[in-house]
Amino acid sequence: MKSFKKILIANRGEIAVRIMKTAKKMGIKTVAVYSEPDKGALHTRMADEAVLIGGAELSESYLNVDKIIQAAKETDCDALHPGYGFLSENALLVDACDKEGVVYIGPDTRAMKLMGNKIEARAFVNKLNVPMTEGVVGTPTELIKKALTLDYPILIKAAAGGGGKGMRILYDDSNLKEMLESTSREAKNYFGDGSIYIEKYIEEPRHIEIQVMGDNYGNVVHLFERECSIQRRYQKIIEESPSPTLTPEVRNKMGNAAVSIAKAVGYNSAGTVEFLVDNHLNFYFLEMNTRIQVEHPVTEMVTGVDLVEEQIRVAQGYPLSLSQDDLKQNGHAIECRIYAEDAENNFLPAPGKMSFYQEPVGDGIRIDSSVDTAVEVQSLFDPMISKMVVWGQNRQEAIDKSIDSLQHYVIQGVKTNISYLKYLLEHPAYQKNQVSTKFCEEHTAKIVNEINFFRNERGKSAAVLALALHILNNHKHKASTDVWNAMGFWRIVLRFSFILGTETMRLELTKHNYDSYEFDLSGTKMEVSLVKYSQHQIDFRIFQEDITAYISVNEKQQYFITVHGVSFVLDRTDELNDLEDYSAGENASGKGSLFAPMPGKVIKVNVNVGDKVHRGSLLLVVEAMKMENNIIAMQDAIVEKINVKEGDRVDTDLQLITLKTEE
Repeated sequence: MKSFKKILIANRGEIAVRIMKTAKKMGIKTVAVYSEPDKGALHTRMADEAVLIGGAELSESYLNVDKIIQAAKETDCDALHPGYGFLSENALLVDACDKEGVVYIGPDTRAMKLMGNKIEARAFVNKLNVPMTEGVVGTPTELIKKALTLDYPILIKAAAGGGGKGMRILYDDSNLKEMLESTSREAKNYFGDGSIYIEKYIEEPRHIEIQVMGDNYGNVVHLFERECSIQRRYQKIIEESPSPTLTPEVRNKMGNAAVSIAKAVGYNSAGTVEFLVDNHLNFYFLEMNTRIQVEHPVTEMVTGVDLVEEQIRVAQGYPLSLSQDDLKQNGHAIECRIYAEDAENNFLPAPGKMSFYQEPVGDGIRIDSSVDTAVEVQSLFDPMISKMVVWGQNRQEAIDKSIDSLQHYVIQGVKTNISYLKYLLEHPAYQKNQVSTKFCEEHTAKIVNEINFFRNERGKSAAVLALALHILNNHKHKASTDVWNAMGFWRIVLRFSFILGTETMRLELTKHNYDSYEFDLSGTKMEVSLVKYSQHQIDFRIFQEDITAYISVNEKQQYFITVHGVSFVLDRTDELNDLEDYSAGENASGKGSLFAPMPGKVIKVNVNVGDKVHRGSLLLVVEAMKMENNIIAMQDAIVEKINVKEGDRVDTDLQLITLKTEE
């Protein structure tokens, strides 16, 4: 057996932090690698050592095998853990580790090459008599013809894909060529391999995966299943275990099928076999992920097994420390992925600078996060900030505890999906387990409407009162030590004027006695009792309801208030400040001018100056936060000017293209 003294984590963000925690528990030192934009990131501060390996481009850093291996050699690392994503399923990294005598904490190259490529994996599993969907392979040109042999809908997938990247669903052949090209391009950009294939798409399936663990002695066990059906853009956002869908019989069959696949390929690390399950509980092999999964904490919470520790032990040469009979599911766990994204705008990534960050705490609550304080969420990487995993004695307890925890998970200054997740968990269909991979597609409009109803009705008055109370008590606190501040406070703050969205809300303090306040809010009397005040939190009682609000302010003097998990942005207009004007201007509304929806990189220019385009025509493709954003024409026009070329990095204030309306 080999003892590891130091491990390099070839990754970033929350998975790097999570691996470091287990390594520290095992007495193993860690080395972080980072790119220039990640300087000072949590994973670099948590590691015993940190090595700068490149600039902003992923090819210069997290996707650069040579630089990562060089960092491992320079810091005398015994082993390397790839995490998930990036190079975690790249055999070149394994080969480089073998060549330099660095132990790779993961499967061998045979398993990785075979199962990491979805096309080869399907062919291999087909020989094991494990059910799978019908599919075709070939070049994009060949697939155009072969697609005709399948009934729509079909799913275009990256051969080296995973994590919801490189996937497109088509219900007809109207834009088959464009979707094949786009999927191949995204696969090449994210995985370094543009190979794609097509499979029959099962309508309203459930996505259920089996966690497996193998060693170098032929032992393989499964650690039961995770239900991963709640997805947006084919990427999971809520996972849970046990699956409320499976019967014990089907659970056993799926577990045995996953073990048979892992044994056949000689699997010797942590991995996941994914299945689609139809309404009749028939299951079909989807793919095998030859790495640790994003959602692995769900399994850890219900089995008590540290999967990363087991990975490290196996890599050191130890046999599995557990047998199938040792493994049991205890209670119920739910994971919510926290993203910087606008759920009300088709889940568009929302990079920006946080003004406040606070995690929920309590028994049975686990946060795997990439941050520990308010930071800037950059457009260069996937927008996931963290994972909140909650354990309960049963599913309903886990749901209720997750909802409560989301209400106390506060991220302000950037848009997140926290309120969306909260309302999703409250949805009757989810609570009754009436779900499929189309759940978000079918229910998002209603969820967003419910969020907006709260925001526009009961929530907005609570937010305004919370901010007024916070300002009053903040001034009162300062006034205790500053007589001039006190004089100014009582002179200017009895009346407030706030802008919330497009609405101006006026508030007047009419009475005040210790912790009791009476406000007039646009003609309505509000009696409020203050319960607790702190820098970022105000607790108060109104109309027999206890309300906790979280508050912060950004550099532009915008106030962010979170009430019951829903965020509000208010501008104060009753006092002047010397800040410059940060208004967006008219660039986003000009009909003839087109701008990027967020900072990103131009990966395709589809037109030339002088081209005639029609409403809906694809003009450019901008890649941001690992997602392609199509820039399309909003009207029939002529391309007058193109200000960018492929490979250019662009910001939201750069005009990409100018169109001239045809006369």
